[in-house]
Amino acid sequence: MQIQVVKSKIHRVKVTGADLNYIGSITIDEALMNASNLIEGEKVAIVNINNGERFETYVIPGRKNYGEITLNGPAARKVQTGDIIIIISYALLDFEEAKAFKPWIIFPNENDNSLT
Repeated sequence: MQIQVVKSKIHRVKVTGADLNYIGSITIDEALMNASNLIEGEKVAIVNINNGERFETYVIPGRKNYGEITLNGPAARKVQTGDIIIIISYALLDFEEAKAFKPWIIFPNENDNSLT
């Protein structure tokens, strides 16, 4: 049996932009991607603390150490600049493997999305 478990989580980051005219996705600072073990193109769930919206999209890398968190395309309608969101990815693991699995969870500074 396989189950889906949290693989990566960026807990409470501030949305720095929303670009409705972009193709789609979420742009995430590359430093945050590396720290949370997310890769380009990976599917993520977004939870908006401010309005309760929950939706899925995929990751594209932003400039490293700039703190960028931008929702692109239709997802831009579900956030406003300044909203606080949680970004979560999941993995499918065998049940026994999942018991020992430890996810990558990071808690950036909400003010500037830095890791310090």
